[in-house]
Amino acid sequence: MPVMHEYDYLTIFCALDAFNIGANDVANSFATSIASKSLTMRQAVLAAAVMEFTGAVAVGARTADTIKNGIISSSVFQGEPSVQLLAFTVALTCSASWLMVCTRYSWPVSTTYSIVSAVAGVGVATGGADSVNWGWNGGKGLATIFAGFGIAPALAGGFGAVLYLFVKFGVLYRKNSFPYALACGPLVFFLASAVMTMAIVFKGSPSLGLDELPSNHLAAAVVGSASVVMVLSILFWVPYVYCKVARKDYTIRFYHFFLGPALWFRQPPADAADKLAAVADYRIRADRPDEVHNGGIKPATSDAESGPSSDEKIYEEGPPAGQPLHHDSALNQEVEKVDPHPIEGAWAEPKNLWIILRYKSVPWIWNTLTHGMRYDIHKAQAGVAGTAEGRRIQAVYERAKQYPNETEACFSFVQVLTACVNSFAHGANDVGNAIGPYAAIYHIWSTGEFAGKKADVPIWILVFGAAMIVIGLATYGYNIMKVLGNKITLHSPSRGFSMELGAAITVILASQYGLPVSTTMCITGSTIGVALCNGDLRSVNWRAVGWIFLGWVITVPVVGTLAGVVMGFILNAPHFRSTA
Repeated sequence: MPVMHEYDYLTIFCALDAFNIGANDVANSFATSIASKSLTMRQAVLAAAVMEFTGAVAVGARTADTIKNGIISSSVFQGEPSVQLLAFTVALTCSASWLMVCTRYSWPVSTTYSIVSAVAGVGVATGGADSVNWGWNGGKGLATIFAGFGIAPALAGGFGAVLYLFVKFGVLYRKNSFPYALACGPLVFFLASAVMTMAIVFKGSPSLGLDELPSNHLAAAVVGSASVVMVLSILFWVPYVYCKVARKDYTIRFYHFFLGPALWFRQPPADAADKLAAVADYRIRADRPDEVHNGGIKPATSDAESGPSSDEKIYEEGPPAGQPLHHDSALNQEVEKVDPHPIEGAWAEPKNLWIILRYKSVPWIWNTLTHGMRYDIHKAQAGVAGTAEGRRIQAVYERAKQYPNETEACFSFVQVLTACVNSFAHGANDVGNAIGPYAAIYHIWSTGEFAGKKADVPIWILVFGAAMIVIGLATYGYNIMKVLGNKITLHSPSRGFSMELGAAITVILASQYGLPVSTTMCITGSTIGVALCNGDLRSVNWRAVGWIFLGWVITVPVVGTLAGVVMGFILNAPHFRSTA
């Protein structure tokens, strides 16, 4: 049968679904890293571009489920390829439309649940209610969706809380916390690497079949990989952080990291003791009287000068306690800016047309396309000063203690590692939410034949899906990040590391025992679990949590009903055929 060129436009809907998965789902992976200031938005987009592409193209699934999770049987299509093509197109379109609405209103919903609900809806419209597996069905039925609302957040919250409590009482509560953070850093790298290796083995490498290896081989791979990372952290990370933080060497650059042990012999500048700390400022609000941000470090300089004492602050004073840190206003900068290329005379004059094209249109297009990477997420998370929301969020921040920046810097490195590996696993596995139905559509379009339960995935489809996911994150992901970060609770690298690792552990265990979980629900539950470790229920913005939970709940009926109605209308619409 010839290629069905009349359906070429279907690629648009597949691209829309991948775009919205990037904006809604991938944003979840990097929200905690950006909220805790471990990564900027530009760095997160770059990391996602590399890791999502590598995961999807290098070890991504070469076959994909066409009937997602066994929700409906392929028999409902009665051997009609055109009906199957229509069903997958409607499912993708309705899922993508709902994801776009949710992203617009900052609802971090499950992209998996969205596409599953859409498939269930088209299944009902095509074959009736009996065509859908409403029960548990070995962890693959529709009941697993509703079970996941409670299972995922609870498990992830527990794991995240346990991890953070170890960090809190083992490191953060120490009087001089930085030496403890530096000393336990290699152990933290070992734990994070072990969990991330398991994430790749069990969730992120379906085409490699690593999860089918014998148990002793898997254990050796996990322990071996984690041990290598731990040794590398001792050789390279420890001396780099010591020079940057303890010696306050403000001349050190990122590429000095690769000097490794040679950094022990590097001497800081003579005036290092008089400089502000060389680490980033991870504070979300101004200091309280009980918060100190030099971690009790006495700078080790070549001149053996005594640095500031352990109870002295080395950061500039900010606004009064409890108030957000100052952010420069981009609006003020625009108002004060003088237009260097004004339009004088009629706009249609050649010189003015050139000014409009070169200095007005092109910058406007560029600023529009890059708005997502320049968006001030932290300012948006803090709420508008003087409003009820702003006061509520500031009250939440005040309930959580901020710890020394030097100590938090140690956990920032690990948090970036966990975010990147989670992104790799997402690209290798979860990209199937977008390209699974697309692979079936492409198979039907190109061959005119019915697609089975599995569809081969050409490499270009993996590249296409990964590209659209990254574009979605870069252009629209900020809408999710501004809610899933500091709008729920106050973030920091130590907290964010615990949140991400707790969510990853939950996903790994769930995948091994066939429990239904969503990565979106896992990171949300882990965020709440870590926040509760502050010992105060009011350290969580429960209104934001309720808004997120509402998005989870209504996704299933809304997407399912929308997909079913659209499918039913099209299937039962009058068909006009030529009588010639």
